[in-house]
Amino acid sequence: MTGTDLVVVLPGILGSTLRHHGKLVWAPSGGSVLRAVATFGRSVTDLRLPDGIGDDHPGDGVEPDGLMPDLHVLPGLWTPVKGYDRLLDRLPTLGYHETAGPDAPAGNLLPVAYDWRLSIRYTGRWLATLVEPALERWRAQGGAYADARVVFVCHSMGGLVARWYVEKCGGAEITRKLITLGTPYRGAVKALVQLANGMPAALGPLADRFTGFAGSLPALYHLLPEYACLDNGGDLLKTTETILPGLDTGRVADAMRFHTALRDAEAARPASLAATHAIVGTRQPTASTARLAGGRVEPLNTYRGGDWHGDSTVPLVGAARADVGVDSNTLRRVPDKHGNLHRNRAALDEVEGILTAKPVVVRAPEVALWVDVPELVPAGQPLPIQVRLPDGERHGIRITVTDESGRLLDARTPAPIRGAVVTEFTDLPPGAHTIEVTGIRTGSPLAPITATTLIWP
Repeated sequence: MTGTDLVVVLPGILGSTLRHHGKLVWAPSGGSVLRAVATFGRSVTDLRLPDGIGDDHPGDGVEPDGLMPDLHVLPGLWTPVKGYDRLLDRLPTLGYHETAGPDAPAGNLLPVAYDWRLSIRYTGRWLATLVEPALERWRAQGGAYADARVVFVCHSMGGLVARWYVEKCGGAEITRKLITLGTPYRGAVKALVQLANGMPAALGPLADRFTGFAGSLPALYHLLPEYACLDNGGDLLKTTETILPGLDTGRVADAMRFHTALRDAEAARPASLAATHAIVGTRQPTASTARLAGGRVEPLNTYRGGDWHGDSTVPLVGAARADVGVDSNTLRRVPDKHGNLHRNRAALDEVEGILTAKPVVVRAPEVALWVDVPELVPAGQPLPIQVRLPDGERHGIRITVTDESGRLLDARTPAPIRGAVVTEFTDLPPGAHTIEVTGIRTGSPLAPITATTLIWP
C-alpha cells in the first residue's frame, strides 16, 4: 500500500545546511550563491576538521540544520547541485508527509540533514539515532502500519551513508528498499582530482582556504574511486598502488577499506541486491580515469579505451555496485547532469514507480544529448558550450541561460553542424547561471539537460 512505509531522504555532500554555535554558516538561498561561498570562506578555518579525526566527531559546535532548497556549490570541492525542493514536493503526492510538530501525529517522510564533513562511517552510525525512533513512532499506529519498514531515497553521497547504515549498523532488518540517484557506489575521479590538485586558482585568496578545508574531510576521501582508475602506460592502477600528490596515503588506504567493507557485507547478504534501485545519469562527458602529469592529476573521459560517459560527476563505471555490470538491466538510466538528477522528471517518475510498485509512464525521451559546460568561468571570459547529437540524428536545439532568480539572460537556437553545436555566451554577469539544452518544439524527443556554471568575479 502506498504511504505505509517510512521514506528517509538523504542529500549528497554539501546538501545540508550547517550551523556553527547556532549561527548558519552554510545555507545558500536563491540569488546568493557567490555571497554564500564568500561567507563560508570566512568561516572555513573554524570548520576545518582536525588531523586524525577518523570516524569521530570533533565536538566543534557544528550541527546540520536542513536540506538545501536551492543551488549549492563550493567551487572545486564538488559539482554544483540544485536544491531538494522538487523531490520533497513530489513525495507528499504519493502519500508521504513529515511530522508537523512534537505533538502532531507521526509522519512517514523524514528528510535527514547531516554534517557532510564527517566520515560516512560516523554518519551511518548517527543515522540510526534518527531513523529507528521515527520508524517506531510510525509503527505505533498499528494496523497496516505495524509492519512498516524504511525506504531510503538518496542523492549522491547520501546513498553511501544509507548503505553503511544498512549493511554495517543493523539497518538491514528494517529496510525495504534503497533508491539512489547519482550515488558514486565505487567512487568518482572528480574527488581524486579535487583532493590532488586543490581548488581553482581563479578563486584567489579563497583557493588555499578551501583546499585545506577539503583535504580535512573524511567524507571526500570516501568518494575516491575504489576501482582501478590511474593510467599507467596502458594498465590501470588503484589509488593504493601509487603515490598521489597532495593525498595522505593512510587516509587513501582507509577509504579503500571503507569500500571493501561495504562490498563484502553486501555480497554476504544477497537480499541487498534485490532491494537496491540505482538511478544513474548518462550521456554526459565525465572523468572516468586519470593520469599523473607534472605533479598533478589529469582527468580522462575514457575507461579502457572507451568513453562510458556518466552524469558529468559520477562516471558510469563508478555508478553501480561492483557486482552490477554497467550494462545491467537493473540500472535506471536518465540522461542529465549530477546536480540536476534528483530534480529530473524522468528520474522522479522512476522514484515514484519504485515507491508505488505500480506502472507509471516514465518521461524518458528517445534521444540523449551530450552536453559539456564548465563549472567555473572567470568574469570577462566567454562561457563555451558544446552539444553533441547521436550519429545521424537531426533535431532543433535551444540553449537558454538564466540567472539565480530565473531571469532569462540569453537564448539561442544554433543549427548543429555534423551533429554538434559549439557556441559561446559572452558578457555574463558574476553569479550562478543555469544552462538548459532542450528541443525547440513541443514533444521533442530530446532529453532536456540542465547544468550550472559559476561566473566568478
